[in-house]
Amino acid sequence: MTTGLATIGSLVRDLVALGVPAGASLMVHTSLSSLGYVSGGPPALIAALTEVLGPDGTLVMPTHSADLSDPAGWNAPPVPRDWHDAIREAMPPYDPAVTPTRIMGAVAESFRTHPGVLRSKHPRQSAAARGPSARRIVDDHPLDCAMGERSPLGRLYELDAWVLLLGVGHDRNTALHLAEYRASFPSKKNVLFGSPVTIGGQRHWHVVDDLDFNDSDFSRLGVDYEREPGKVTIGRVAEAEARLMRMRPLVDYAVRWIEANRR
Repeated sequence: MTTGLATIGSLVRDLVALGVPAGASLMVHTSLSSLGYVSGGPPALIAALTEVLGPDGTLVMPTHSADLSDPAGWNAPPVPRDWHDAIREAMPPYDPAVTPTRIMGAVAESFRTHPGVLRSKHPRQSAAARGPSARRIVDDHPLDCAMGERSPLGRLYELDAWVLLLGVGHDRNTALHLAEYRASFPSKKNVLFGSPVTIGGQRHWHVVDDLDFNDSDFSRLGVDYEREPGKVTIGRVAEAEARLMRMRPLVDYAVRWIEANRR
């Protein structure tokens, strides 16, 4: 095998060696560039993950589209204030089959378009899944529960799912948001979120009251969690550092950690 070159076959071997279990529900966060040169690009990695999980496994990726939101809150980049009303009025409504991801990476963007993939109906924090548990994971994703109990994250927790971080850290680990919903801490609050959605065949600017989530301490949380013996398997997939862990103990730990550390 040529050093720095990854193929479907080499990715399968690396994922098996890391411990990715056949038949699992697996939520994957990845940076394709961290893997080195992948022959076949995103579809090759998706094929490798699918092969390792086998016919009884379900592959899941976050497919967020945070740009379907109120432009008044945009800062990466901001837009002129006098554009806000026009943007709200003209922004196309969320369509699971069409709306692209934003800042989710090339693999998640590719995965959402693959045959057999189902995507949840939340306009900003959707998830996509393929496999026997896909419909259970993505169906019934209410607009006022982006990443809480009634979201795909809640279903993944119920399913005793696994989380795989490929070339990314815990700051990208969306499973930790479920812990935010469960934890009690002084600064916890809800805010209003607006997005364009289709209701009854008509476009609406829909506003909901939901958790003001915050990932600014997730990296520190992850470092502390990795000190727990046997909780996180760290290895390599191609050129990327990879982390594999069960979701339930991660979220349970994160609830306690957030309650102890957030003010």
